[in-house]
Order: sequence, then structure tokens, then C-alpha cells
Amino acid sequence: MKQSAPPHDYLANKKPSSHLADTIDFILTTTGHSEDILVRPFSFGRNQTLKATFIYVEGLCNEDAIEKMISRAKFFDEKEPVFESAQQYLEEVGHTETLNCFRPLIDKLFIGYAICVIDGFSTPIAVAIPFYKERPVSEPMTEKVVRGSREGFVENVRTNISLLRRRIGDEQLWIETKTIGTRTKTKIMIAYMNDIVDKSILRELHTRLDRIYTDSVLEDGNIEELIEDQVYTPFPTVYSTERPDTTAAHLLEGKIAILSDGSPMALIVPALFVQFFHNAEDHTQRADIGTLIRLLRFLCIFIAMLAPSFYIAITTFHQELIPTGLLGNLAAQQEGTPFPTFVETLMMEVTFEILREAGIRMPQPVGQAVSIVGAIVIGQAAVQAGIVSAAVVIVISITAIASFVFPTYSIGVPIRILRFGFMALAASFGLLGICIGFTAVLLHLSTLKSFGVPYLKGLSPFIWKDQTDTLFRAPKWLMNERPEATTKWNQTRQRTPKPSPKD
Repeated sequence: MKQSAPPHDYLANKKPSSHLADTIDFILTTTGHSEDILVRPFSFGRNQTLKATFIYVEGLCNEDAIEKMISRAKFFDEKEPVFESAQQYLEEVGHTETLNCFRPLIDKLFIGYAICVIDGFSTPIAVAIPFYKERPVSEPMTEKVVRGSREGFVENVRTNISLLRRRIGDEQLWIETKTIGTRTKTKIMIAYMNDIVDKSILRELHTRLDRIYTDSVLEDGNIEELIEDQVYTPFPTVYSTERPDTTAAHLLEGKIAILSDGSPMALIVPALFVQFFHNAEDHTQRADIGTLIRLLRFLCIFIAMLAPSFYIAITTFHQELIPTGLLGNLAAQQEGTPFPTFVETLMMEVTFEILREAGIRMPQPVGQAVSIVGAIVIGQAAVQAGIVSAAVVIVISITAIASFVFPTYSIGVPIRILRFGFMALAASFGLLGICIGFTAVLLHLSTLKSFGVPYLKGLSPFIWKDQTDTLFRAPKWLMNERPEATTKWNQTRQRTPKPSPKD
């Protein structure tokens, strides 16, 4: 459903004139005589008696198609009903629509339609001949796999839908279109499996999208902020991916995908906490390998979030937990540094965060060198200068490496934020502070919802049959049911027996 025009929109009631020159002049005046809006006058018929003009935006329309229509205009028969025949003639090149006022005319002009204005008629004809220069389908940049598809979404939403259609050739894959943004008029498409999706979640999504009233939606992140359940949380409650195969897998589990024109990402709702640690490669490898890699990721959550705080707590409050030999080495290192352990760890953590951001923002060949060389040089120089101990550099390095294991970038950010909070709690209360902080995080996660679905569903509340693809990845022949956490409709996924080759 398109957004209604604002009340002050004078174009909504303004009608085109039957005089060609007046209509063209009004369009050009309204658009500020912009240089990219081109006007191509031509004549219909062998006697060139019927005057008309194409007006279109350079770079948005297929100019070869316009030239083709103009070159064939001389074969038009003036004896037939003029307007109907002209529309039929234009229909041979692209889909046409008649326009009775200037608001839809201007809207069509800026989405790749060529507007044909015929002298003597007050109803211009819009011909759909869009032509967009787009980036070719290439490998996703943020979700790498060793074994699996190398296709990623691009900025054209139509191309992205076609990538989904190639993977799900089923009539139950339904696509709905909405336009959001009174000025940007961003086209978004909602994809779901009609016989699997939970209709109450689908209705809730439509309600939240229809509630959006803004003049601009430039990225999928704008939509995510306007439809998420909980604002005051560092954890993402909408899943984003740039992989068509991952999106198709979520659709087949009853989830809904939102694709926005101009963005190479798909938003998936509802989002569960565990799915942020799943990767497409989990299902392209054998079940045992996929399970081990997945468990490694869950281990890295604790390393990335708690390793610096544990080091601070043990060296500051609980030295009795450290082996005697190691305690002596740590004490010797600490004697040569002027700062307490918390300050050392905080300085190195901030330094590594700066290097990480610098590596991302700089050009790719330079960025990798800056992040790697910078970390080595700064760490070694800090130890030699006696600013920090070597043990702190080791702990922070392991923490930084563990934070890169997460397959989804959006879940790494809250882990990095919480790390600083745990460091402060460890410096204040030791292991007790870490336990308090960890309990608070678990309580917070248990209160979150994504489109009415508990964020930890599958684990809390615990659903036994969903454990085939939660913390572990069971063999395919055991995954007969769809996850109950996301849909209760059409639960049967397969009935494939266990492989039993002949002897």
C-alpha cells in the first residue's frame, strides 16, 4: 500500500492540459528545469500531423527503446482512433498507464517511466522502460564461506527477488510490494511462504510498515529501526543478511524477508538470538563438522565478552586461582608498569577498537595492513616501553580474534559494548561483579521479543524438537520438522529415512 501524499501536495489535484506545450512546461517548471530531465519531441503518422513529446530522466530509462518508438512513429495510422491506437502502439515496447493528474505522472517519471504527451489530449501515457546501471551479482563481503554459494544480493530489489525465485521455485512464495518515504519513494518487497508463515506475524509486520510516515528511507537500516520491538537494547531484534541462500532457508522456516530497493541486504523477522551464530556453511558441511564449528562460535561469545574481565578479576582480587609459577611471572611484569590492570586492559582494548575501525574504513589493500601491522607494532612497543604487560596484550589479542568469529556483524557490536561493562564490574567487584553482570544480561535477553516471539525461544522457553538446529546441527535425515519457534503451520519438512546403503 502506497503512502498517501502530504496534505500540502498541490500536484495531487493538478490536471494536465490538452495543450502539449503547457503540460511540458509545467513538468519542467515543477522539476526545476533539471539537466537530467530530457525532452524529445516527435510526430506520429506518415504525414507527421500528430505532435507528441517524450519526457524522461536520463539514466533511468532505456534510451534505445525511446529511439525505437520514435523511429517507428511514422508508420502510425492517423485514421484509427488516435489515443487508443497510440497507447496500443506504445504498449508494444513496455507496460503503459494513463495519467489523469500530475502527482502520479511525476512519481512515474522518477522510477524509470517515459512520459508520452500527445498534443490535443489531456491524458499523458507513461511507458515502463526502466534501465538501471547496477553492480553485478558477486560474492558477499561480510558472510564468507568455504563451501557454498558465492552469490550475494545487489542494490536492485528486482534482481534480489529473482535470486530468491531461483532457489524456491514454488507458487507459495508470495511477494508483496510497498512504497515508503514521501520523497524517496523507496520500494520494498515482502517475501514469505504463504502456507508456512505465521499469519499473525505477517499482519503485525504490515501494521508496523504502514505506521511508518517519513520523507526518506535510504537504507534497510532505516526500516529496521522503525519496526524493531525493543529500542533500548544493544542486541539486534531484526536479522540482516546479504546471502540469498540464507534468506531462502529462513523463508522455508516460516520467517519473513524484507528487501529494500537500493540495499544489498535482506531483513529477516522474527529474529532469534541463536540464529545470529548460525552460518550458511553449517548446512553445507557434514553434521559433525557443522556442530563442532557452531559450538566453537558459542565458545567465542564467552571469550570475546568475558576474557578481559576474567583477567582483571583474577589478577586483582583472586590471585589464589593463579598457579604459583604463573603468578610470579605476572607479578614481575606488573612491577614494571605504572598503571593498574584495569587501566592497562582498557587502554589496549580502546587501541584495538580504533585499529579495527581504521581497517574497515580505509581502502581494502591498505586497511588490512594497517590493522595487522598496527596491532603488532603498537603491542610490542607498549610492552617494551613498560606501559602495559605482555599478558594484557595476549589477552586482548585473543579477545579480538574471538570477536571476528561471529558470522553476523550486527551481533558482534553488542558483545564489544558489553565487554567494557564487564571489565568495569570485574575491576570493582571481581568475579562477583562478573556473575552479577552475566545474570543481568541473561535476564535482559529473556525479556526481549522479536515481533512477539521470545528472543531466546527454543532455548527459553525450551523446545525439545527444535534442538536439531539450535546449539547443535543434527544430520539432515533427523530434521523432519520445521522449528516450532518461528511457525506452527505446515510443520512437516521432509520424511527422508536414515541412509542405509546395501552391503
